[in-house]
Amino acid sequence: MEQTNQPRPNILLIVSEDTGQDLSCYGDTNVPTPHLDSLARDGVLFENAYITQSVCSPSRSTIFTGLYPHQNGQIGLATHAYTMFRRFPTTYSILQEAGYATGLIGKTHVNPASVVEDYVDYRAIEGANFAKQNLGEYADHAATFIESAGDSPFFLTVNLPDTHWPFQDQVDGRPENPVGPGDVTVMPYIGMTNQRIQEYAASYYNCVQRLDGCVGELLEALAHSGRAENTLVIFIGDHGAQMARGKIWPLEAGVKIPLMVRWPGVAGQGRRCDELVSTIDFLPTFLEVAGLPPNDELPGCSLVPLLEGDSCGFRDYLAVERNSDVAFLHFPQRAIRDRRYKLIWSPVRDRPDPGVECYLGQARPPYCGCPSTEELRDAPERVQQVYATWLNPPEFQLYDLVADPWEFENLAGKVELSEVEERLKNALREWMTQTDDWIAEPEKLSRLTAENDAVPPPGHGSPEGGWQYPSYLSGTW
Repeated sequence: MEQTNQPRPNILLIVSEDTGQDLSCYGDTNVPTPHLDSLARDGVLFENAYITQSVCSPSRSTIFTGLYPHQNGQIGLATHAYTMFRRFPTTYSILQEAGYATGLIGKTHVNPASVVEDYVDYRAIEGANFAKQNLGEYADHAATFIESAGDSPFFLTVNLPDTHWPFQDQVDGRPENPVGPGDVTVMPYIGMTNQRIQEYAASYYNCVQRLDGCVGELLEALAHSGRAENTLVIFIGDHGAQMARGKIWPLEAGVKIPLMVRWPGVAGQGRRCDELVSTIDFLPTFLEVAGLPPNDELPGCSLVPLLEGDSCGFRDYLAVERNSDVAFLHFPQRAIRDRRYKLIWSPVRDRPDPGVECYLGQARPPYCGCPSTEELRDAPERVQQVYATWLNPPEFQLYDLVADPWEFENLAGKVELSEVEERLKNALREWMTQTDDWIAEPEKLSRLTAENDAVPPPGHGSPEGGWQYPSYLSGTW
């Protein structure tokens, strides 16, 4: 990025809970999202954007540290005491030291929270707010923070809770025109529907409408501050929706997210970028935007060249991970994709996926848009096979994301794709080596599995005395 004498850009990062690409700017026709559509028209929309792990705390840890969860240690939820290996430099500490005013509105959700909050100048709405109360206060606090920053450049993160379960069809009259179960088409990756799933999907889309309104209020507050023209605005979902085959898993519906970036005078308006990008690229991007030296030890790459319109190949492969999430859902997986194909590796071979058991194990699952085991018996054979693979994944899965974007047909073992499969296996091994991934060491994986298995039900919170995994997984980090 060419250096100028202009004031350093401000950065507004809007993070939405549990939001997939279920927006009209991504082609979803269920509900209008005019404010997000406008943001996309005014900047760059990324069609192939990913998080690193499709659970809240690990996903946020990457945004904060520029490291994969297996590198920083935040492999599960902070509310279940999973913790980083040590105090890493974060976006907040780096930018505050560089003279930025720093603000955080909404939850932190990493452990220890102090790695972020010790470097935040303005803090508001500290809880998760899954009841979605006083949603207008997010924009009010943003306006207050921006004014308090004075002439300093600012970095502000706003975490919006609306699309996180439990869903509310209306809150304080929002949305004005809620949709009902007969008004929506269920997400294609679920594979089937019924009245209960339709109701769940409709409630989710009502949350999407309300989310869009909150984004509009934030952008209006920024405009009223007079600082919009020198502000990089980023909108993302922290991972996909809590639906069958979505949040938690390394499947596309869980790890692929909306990403729109508006940067007046830099990011071309109305462009769509199909390069493989990730939140692992955010910290390198922020360093370049702030005029700071790059950190060559970070695994990500700055997005600035893509924002400026560079069309050269950004990366050949992109990897994501799954770890423990909470103790009873422990089922580590790794996945890697290229421009067309995706490989998923499931190294735990002695059990079904406990997360899938949890989703399918009740006749009327109360917490996810997922068919029950009973309901699946009436589903088409192809859908039954998809769910059987989800419950008991083979060691390797291979998908053609062009022909099969929702990963219904596992192509692993097909002779005609043997070279593709081997190439992706090699790429995955190389990525694990480069990022010092402990999952490649069987003894470490076995020890972590035993530690998670030892956490007693029903709470499955954390081991008595705290997790020991930082002492044996931390590697060189």
